Order: sequence, then C-alpha cells, then structure tokens
Amino acid sequence: MDRVKSGIDGLDELIEGGFPKGRTVLVSGGCGTGKSIFGLQFLYKGALAGEAGVYVTLDERPEIIREDMMRFGWDLRSLEDAGKLIILDLTSTKLGVPSEERYAMNAPALDLDRLILKIMQTASEIGAKRIVVDSIPALGFHLKDENEARNMILKLTYMIRKSSLTAVLVSEVPEQSPGSGPMKFSKYGVEEYVADAVILLHYLGIGSEGSRTLYIRKMRGTKHAEDIIPLKITDAGMKLTNPEEAFRV
Repeated sequence: MDRVKSGIDGLDELIEGGFPKGRTVLVSGGCGTGKSIFGLQFLYKGALAGEAGVYVTLDERPEIIREDMMRFGWDLRSLEDAGKLIILDLTSTKLGVPSEERYAMNAPALDLDRLILKIMQTASEIGAKRIVVDSIPALGFHLKDENEARNMILKLTYMIRKSSLTAVLVSEVPEQSPGSGPMKFSKYGVEEYVADAVILLHYLGIGSEGSRTLYIRKMRGTKHAEDIIPLKITDAGMKLTNPEEAFRV
C-alpha cells in the first residue's frame, strides 16, 4: 500500500510509515487540542516535499491562519505564491460577507453542491495531493438536521476519494475522559464510519499545567499503535513523545 507522510514528528513510525494514500483521516478533539495545527502541519510538510495541498477553512480567516503559523516558522504565503498551497476561504461565505482572498466562494450562503465543486476545482488547479477541511461541524452548521449533515459528509468524502486526494477532516467532540461513558469521535456520529482512519486528540489541564495526547482509534489497512501517546506543541510544530519522557517525575 502506498503511504503519505503525515508530517507529524513521531507519528509515521506508529502507522507503518504514513497515512494510506488517497484515504480520509478524521482528526477529532475538543477546544485547544491542536486539530488545526495537525491539519496545517500535514499540508505544510507535504508542500515542502513536493505535494501541493488545499486548506479549506470555515472557522478562521486566512490572514489569521498565516499569522498564527508563522509562530512555528511556517511561511504559508511563500508556499501559496509558489503554487504549492491554497487556502480556500469559506469562512467569509459562512458569515455572508465578501472575501478579499483569491480563493473564496463569494455567495450569499453555503450551497453544498457548489461548495464541493469549488473544493474539487481548487484542488485540481494546482494538482493537489492533500486536502484539509477545517471543520466538518462548521460545514454543517446551516443544515436543518443531522440527516442532512450525514448526507453532506457522505457526499464530501465520496468526492474526495474519487479525486484520489489524501484528506484530513477536522471535527469536534466535547472533552471526555476514559471511563466517563461511551467515547465520541465526531460531531454527527457518522464521520468515524465513513473515514478510513480516526485520530482523537485530547487536552488535560491540571492547574497551571497541561498535557496533550493522541489516540489512533482506527486506520484501515494499517497496523497501528493502540496506546495513548503524549503529544507536544513546540516552537517547530506538533510532535509525539514517548510516555517515559512525557510523564517523567
């Protein structure tokens, strides 16, 4: 099976060398767990390796994303200028305001079919190999019920697979602890079934201290680690650490 490097330091060693090529990976977690950083690191490292990518943002303005990622030394603008990265602004569309971005969908409201067509056309323009949709709940916020949201997710994942893109889909779940009840892996309860892989990010804050972890729930066609892995966000981005180092007293 062909593999695509995740770009996350320490992760590929746990998943037989990378994500299965052309598959969809669901990355879920609560607020502050690093979901967007995960997706952008996947695209940034891929672009540096020659694999162009598209970041579909529905939660944040592109200029804020560019500014925040410079914290890690990631110059997204230079990759955009080189045709290796596109940030597709759908946040403005969701809010019903005009966008000044080159890549946007200036429409009075989000229309699912037009939106998917726009995403596919944008990816095709630069021969993208990778795509991140951030986030699925923001994409479905205007839909009337969960059945419509589920249909939207099914259609989106079908079109992404048909285009042979390796995708990271970002979703949100409430903070949860092992043993507190059935674990949730997505907003609508269907994403984890249509995705080929599910990665759950968790943040535990204790006083002034905090720790992040990563858990691979599933990855089709892949023998993967089943442990809860410590995760750190450093000045250079996200990386996994071994438990002995993370929890050393």
